[in-house]
Amino acid sequence: MKGLCILGATGSIGVSTLDVAARHPHLYKIVALTANSNIDALYELCLAHRPQYAVVVNDSKAREFKDKINNSVIVDITVLSGAKALEQVATLDEVDSVMAAIVGAAGLLPSLAAAKAGKTVLLANKEALVMSGDIFMGAVSSSGAHLLPIDSEHNAIFQCMPADYQTGTDGKQVRRILLTASGGPFRQMPIEKMADVTPEQAVAHPNWDMGKKISVDSATMMNKGLEMIEACLLFNMSPEQIQVVIHPQSVIHSMVDYVDGTVLAQMGNPDMRIPIAHAMAWPERFESGAKPLDIFAVERMDFEEPDLHRFPCLRLAYKAINAGGTMPAILNAANEIAVEAFLERQVKFTDIPVIIERCMDAIAVTAADSLEVILELDRQARTVAKQVIAEMYP
Repeated sequence: MKGLCILGATGSIGVSTLDVAARHPHLYKIVALTANSNIDALYELCLAHRPQYAVVVNDSKAREFKDKINNSVIVDITVLSGAKALEQVATLDEVDSVMAAIVGAAGLLPSLAAAKAGKTVLLANKEALVMSGDIFMGAVSSSGAHLLPIDSEHNAIFQCMPADYQTGTDGKQVRRILLTASGGPFRQMPIEKMADVTPEQAVAHPNWDMGKKISVDSATMMNKGLEMIEACLLFNMSPEQIQVVIHPQSVIHSMVDYVDGTVLAQMGNPDMRIPIAHAMAWPERFESGAKPLDIFAVERMDFEEPDLHRFPCLRLAYKAINAGGTMPAILNAANEIAVEAFLERQVKFTDIPVIIERCMDAIAVTAADSLEVILELDRQARTVAKQVIAEMYP
């Protein structure tokens, strides 16, 4: 049996991972579950899956959770608190695989710790790779860790790539990656109306069930921009070799275009249990719980180029990776602050790319050659983003 640690267990990816693991109890043992502050959901998961460790990052909530556990039928569980505890459980000897599903920059340090410890890292946190880039990939290489992508698009690319997918374009005879995107809920909304978009509209994704932050990123297509940067790092490709393709049906999850004209596509229903099960079973396969794709029900598949005027965040992502260094970390941090402000109704939906670009223009890019530099630029970008918002809405 493999020991599994789930970072971000109460989110949609964490819950889906536990669903898949429960279908194969002879293969996976739940060692650790973590949450930021949602102790009620974490308690229910602990009750159902009986992990050895539970981590609540928020200290006051951790004390509440410990009292809740002590007054329950759950026994033999160690409750830990604080961000450092995430790294502790991700590197436990009894953990073989780590599902890195914490949203945003908060997932960087525990995901990187798992990679340095040589674990099999099931990476659902794209921001960790976007921020730390070569440092993260270097940790995977030097420790012998396995890095398996969980985002449906990157998992699709992984399935369509040859075994030596990290050798560079010449070694794998790949011309380009076709990175699909649904286009989100505002693909056809008149652009002049987008300033009036509400948080409720932005989180109502037409195909996928995701958390609020990722849903807003999908609506702005920043999610696709971050995925483009991640794809460059995972598959050793240049930004020019990543073509974003809007595919509203979300049936084809991405494609790989080879030099001989062959295009391989991975297809399936929009159910995150499919890429999760693929990574958990790799290099084998097992049942995920997802419904089989009814190709006759699909009827049609549409494809279109993204409109960068409608989706300026995608343009900013290409700008960030071409600038290199710490610019992707600046992009990510500014986006997190802008999205949070939008969800709290402090700024308009169309302000999000404006805030991000002002931060990118205000902060000088440097070499991302240490974790300390990356974390400092992350902190600086968040401060600047808040200042930009204050100036926009005095």
